[in-house]
Amino acid sequence: MRKRVSVFAAAKVNLYLHVLGRRDDGYHLLDSLVAFADIGDRLTAEPTEAMTLDVGGPEAAALAGLGDDNLVLRAARLFAAQAGVNTGAALYLDKRLPIAAGIGGGSADAAAALHALNQLWGHPLDGDALASLGLQLGADIPACLAGRPVWVGGIGEQIDPAAAMPPLGILLANPRRPLPTAAVFRARRGPFSDSGRFDPIPQDPAALVSALALRHNDLTEAALSLVPEIAAVVECLARLPGALLARMSGSGATCFALFADRVAAAVAGEALARAEPGWWLAAGALLSAAVPAA
Repeated sequence: MRKRVSVFAAAKVNLYLHVLGRRDDGYHLLDSLVAFADIGDRLTAEPTEAMTLDVGGPEAAALAGLGDDNLVLRAARLFAAQAGVNTGAALYLDKRLPIAAGIGGGSADAAAALHALNQLWGHPLDGDALASLGLQLGADIPACLAGRPVWVGGIGEQIDPAAAMPPLGILLANPRRPLPTAAVFRARRGPFSDSGRFDPIPQDPAALVSALALRHNDLTEAALSLVPEIAAVVECLARLPGALLARMSGSGATCFALFADRVAAAVAGEALARAEPGWWLAAGALLSAAVPAA
């Protein structure tokens, strides 16, 4: 048993998101190219007798009062039951991503908990077992367990590796309006889309952006009906110097802009922070591979 494990919970970004259909049980069938940014939360686990969770960081207040309903604790207890582990772990979540924001914050945290406990307790579960546990907790968790570029299909359970992303910078922006995913899917209207998958993934940033520009996010209109401010966020991002592509991620309300590199994203982020001091903003770069645990 390791004494301490720390896992980065990267923000999930839907570079495009098509809704292909709807199952009889109400779940929607998706097609998405998912990438991750070097922006996120961090989950630390140490062995102890009981399973506990403390939350800190600038976005911790949003999770106050959840108690046992916190997705991290639910993931930890489900893992312990599946792995037959009778000891506990002291978990600490450094929360930096806003909740209900379309960038998989809670799902990334739960995935980090599954990875951390698996390492803490000597890898009792393989990757397929972790993915199965993750899907019981949420449709985004299998992708977050991968933590690297993936094609996502089905209701989120179909994960296929994608090629590495070119070194694009990214700026995330949220108008400080939580937007539950279920509400967005309930509000969605209109026809369904075809798959947008393309191969290979261009390694030239301009070529990748051109391919993405031919795709879209099918949840944008529904999200706008609930949080109209999203339109202003996308517009502001698109006008920033150096912005190559701007759109909403996931079910919103977080939007993103892609840039040639991290420096360009950071410079744009500073300018947008001066113009919109009330928004949540974070600049960084897309990850080409999962971040190893510490």
